[in-house]
Formats: sequence, structure tokens, C-alpha cells
Amino acid sequence: MGALPKRKYAKARQGKRRSHIGLASSPQLESCPQCHSPKLPHHVCPTCGTYDGRQVIEIERPKKKTS
Repeated sequence: MGALPKRKYAKARQGKRRSHIGLASSPQLESCPQCHSPKLPHHVCPTCGTYDGRQVIEIERPKKKTS
């Protein structure tokens, strides 16, 4: 049998030891200046494809179905 601690570990020490187990925080979002949809900062807008006021990527729109 291994050695046993002489005293009880404080919950603060236990929390420090398990600090990597906690939930990850949600990403901070900002609104796109062109389409006002939420996007990550310093990333191209996934809705309209603009970055820093210019069109960077072309976003394909889904074609409307004609019945």
C-alpha cells in the first residue's frame, strides 16, 4: 500500500491541479459591418465573404428549386 497524506488537501489546491478539466469558453463574436451577421474577429465573414471592407471570397448561394 502506498503512502497516505497526513492532512486533507484544500479544494483550492485540487482546483489548481484540475484546471485543465474545465469547460472551454464560447468564442467571442462580433457583427460583420456589411451583412451584420455574427463572425469571429480577424476572420472572413462566412455569410458574405468580406474582410476589412473588401470582397475576399465568393460565397455560393443555394439555387432556388423550381417545382
